[in-house]
Amino acid sequence: MTDLSALRERVFRANLDLVTNGLVLLTWGNASAVDRAAGVMLIKPSGVDYTAMTAADLVAVRLADGEVLADPAARSLKPSSDTATHLALYRAWPGVGGIVHTHSEYATATAQAGCGIAALGTTHADYFHGDVPCTRALTAAEIDAGYEAATGAVIVERFAHDRLDPLAMPGTLIAQHGPFAWGVTVEKAVYHATVLERLARMAVHTRTLNPQAARVPQHLLDKHYRRKHGPDAYYGQR
Repeated sequence: MTDLSALRERVFRANLDLVTNGLVLLTWGNASAVDRAAGVMLIKPSGVDYTAMTAADLVAVRLADGEVLADPAARSLKPSSDTATHLALYRAWPGVGGIVHTHSEYATATAQAGCGIAALGTTHADYFHGDVPCTRALTAAEIDAGYEAATGAVIVERFAHDRLDPLAMPGTLIAQHGPFAWGVTVEKAVYHATVLERLARMAVHTRTLNPQAARVPQHLLDKHYRRKHGPDAYYGQR
């Protein structure tokens, strides 16, 4: 098996960062990353407390079929119950290298309300190129046939329907469930999950103060997004 020790350590630290950043309580969440050359995903084990978890607890799963792989560097634990969702996103979006799922408070509350996160200001525009979408609710048949895989499918469905670039819109809300975020690396996925929660919180406060608060104008949204992303970006140091 390919040596995954370096990636294993990064995914382990990313999972701990979810706790540090206030995005998870108890065992509510998970981070994963993929080694596409090896065709392997590493993900948090199911139900293991963050305070007790070690890098050896992360589970290696084959990207093609979801089979748990024997890894001499790991313990024999079950992968996260959200594994099929992560796999669906990796398979659909080759540019994604890391994925995070949490039940962070404001993003989850927004998802439970069946709402997306409107782009109300430039802070939002710096990281998400438009409103963060919320998926449709799953049908009973989808839930019964394969709940976690269907969760991934409705994310991909929404992005395809709206013609969204997952790297320009690095997160979404699942109706009645909570947020997923991703990035080219697992570290970027944690970063985007952290930003997503803060944007949800600011949107709730903004609409509490002014229920009619307008979305940021498209030209200003584009300006803020493109000064940090793409070939014309100029924010930060070279």
